[in-house]
Amino acid sequence: MINQITIPTQRLLLKSITPAIIHELFNTKTKEEIMDYFGVDEAGFQHYKDIHEKGVETHRLSVFVFLLIDKESNLPIGECGFHTWNATHSRAEVFYILRNEAFKQKGLMKEALKDVLEYGFTELKLHRVQALIAAENQPSLKLLQRFGFTKEGTMREDYVVEGKNEDSDCYSLLKWEWENKN
Repeated sequence: MINQITIPTQRLLLKSITPAIIHELFNTKTKEEIMDYFGVDEAGFQHYKDIHEKGVETHRLSVFVFLLIDKESNLPIGECGFHTWNATHSRAEVFYILRNEAFKQKGLMKEALKDVLEYGFTELKLHRVQALIAAENQPSLKLLQRFGFTKEGTMREDYVVEGKNEDSDCYSLLKWEWENKN
């Protein structure tokens, strides 16, 4: 696998997924192997296929994602990483998802995000990490607050959910804030 990084945590393995790795998988593996690798259904496969075929990189923006692997089952259970990563300006937007309800409310995302933020600030040389969440998403709000993110404001009608424009609350964490907290 092309330059894949693996970071172990107490209960997880964080395996890096870059556009180059996605291209390699689609050029060498079957659809079923790709779905198993990412632990996704048909919609998830289509998401990665779109990345492979349509791309997610420009001359200044990219993604850096970690696939979350449960150590006990050795199965992928979610993702955590950065999209709209702008290396020129040392900033990115963090995102995270656990695909199965059975893994939620167990502190796994807190465990993953700690190392993902560390990787972002130290290896990707980020100065600013931001997160956009729905105001009613209390689990995300608590997670961001735990790591010291600060609410900057609300982006009105920022994204579309089921055909409806909805607001996003914008939170950010600066490198010096992260360093002072750690």
